[in-house]
Amino acid sequence: MSHSRDTFPRCSRPVGESPSYHYIPAMHSVAVLALDGVIPFDLSAPVDTFGRARLPDGRAPYRVRVCAVEQEVSAGAFTVRAPYGLEALAEADTIILPGVAEPPDTLPPEVAEALRSAAANGTRIASICVGAFLFAATGLLDGLRATTHWLAADRLAALYPGVSVDPNVLYVDNGQFLTSAGAAAALDMCLHMIRGDFGSAVAAHTARLSVMPLEREGGQAQFIVHDLPPAPAGATLEPLLRWLEDHCDRDLTLDEIAGKAGMSTRTLNRRFREQTGTTPLQWLHRARVRRAQYLLETTDHPVERIAVQTGFGSPTAFRERFRRVAGTSPQGYRKAFRQGDGNR
Repeated sequence: MSHSRDTFPRCSRPVGESPSYHYIPAMHSVAVLALDGVIPFDLSAPVDTFGRARLPDGRAPYRVRVCAVEQEVSAGAFTVRAPYGLEALAEADTIILPGVAEPPDTLPPEVAEALRSAAANGTRIASICVGAFLFAATGLLDGLRATTHWLAADRLAALYPGVSVDPNVLYVDNGQFLTSAGAAAALDMCLHMIRGDFGSAVAAHTARLSVMPLEREGGQAQFIVHDLPPAPAGATLEPLLRWLEDHCDRDLTLDEIAGKAGMSTRTLNRRFREQTGTTPLQWLHRARVRRAQYLLETTDHPVERIAVQTGFGSPTAFRERFRRVAGTSPQGYRKAFRQGDGNR
């Protein structure tokens, strides 16, 4: 692509390669492709989430464009007027494929060609919900793991046997190509991409503006509706999660967390599985790492001090846990996300 490149770190990598941090344009271009029958939430979620993101100096890091084959696109109860055509795909750094009400078995030739050409140029492409059907129709997901709404997973697997469909996760990041499950998982994936592009502080700020929790990792289970659900999957843990974040620097035990929640450890573990897809202590470890990411990005505190501030105590334990969750060392993370301090 012919973009001029500036000094913001971007986590964009070919499929199968380890994360590496490169430079991105002064404004990262996101093209959201609206095909006929586009699902309104799938269309609006990335537009709103990327559009809300702000760098520490207040600048918008993303330019979001809605593009389509035709200027007017049916979105069910209303019609969408797209300002851009398919040429926006060739100019984009990221392309988002929202789902459509009735996913076609084949894509319009010009759409498929534009997506494959963009992929060949290294453009990041992500699908939302049943947008995975559009993505799979290009052949770009063959040989890769992907997800979609759990209700549509069997159909996706049957139509595209070359794709390894995982119905039990919120999103799958293959590097250049990403797929997300239904509804709120689109927000999870978008926040995950923002965090990879600009760090956890920018993603956390975007999450707060979107009234969305940042701590829902892609590997967590979708909220699948069973015939006999074991318990309502409500938001009853939200006050406890906020308390844990506020006190993640303390040496908390499972018994202490259960006592704060006013329930037994067994009930606490069950509720956590239902509402977050993980255990209380695993969630706490991730909250600590997220706090550490923020401190690494925004302070000059040494690693030893951050280990204490985030409740790990031992710098060795901190480094091991941080690498396990973030995929790099604390110093490596700090170097990657503070390259452009003068511009951020």
